[in-house]
Amino acid sequence: MQTDIDPRSLIGRKAFDRNGSKLGTVDEVYLDDATGVPEWAAIRTGLFSRDAFVPLEPSELVEGTLHVPYERSLIKDAPDFGVGRHLSPEQELQLYHHYGISLTDDTPPPSDHDFGHIAGD
Repeated sequence: MQTDIDPRSLIGRKAFDRNGSKLGTVDEVYLDDATGVPEWAAIRTGLFSRDAFVPLEPSELVEGTLHVPYERSLIKDAPDFGVGRHLSPEQELQLYHHYGISLTDDTPPPSDHDFGHIAGD
């Protein structure tokens, strides 16, 4: 993800999958507590649907829209943790596993109650 983008500016932007299919609108952005880097986007997938968590690395901001390198079906099947609260380290590990992302080392994320806080909080 482009690191010079204010994560709050992502909120409200349209999001598209790897094939260019519209996913929905970015509802919230979650930051890594240790680095402050935007890590997850919660994308509202429809009027009466839920928010789906999508990793922001290696997503791209293209002409004002967020493009994520995952298929729509994978995103819609992501674990549902609700939005507006912190992601626990266990929830984040479930998301990493769902998207096939391996951590850089074998150490789980720190047990910090504020891990994965929402941008702007």
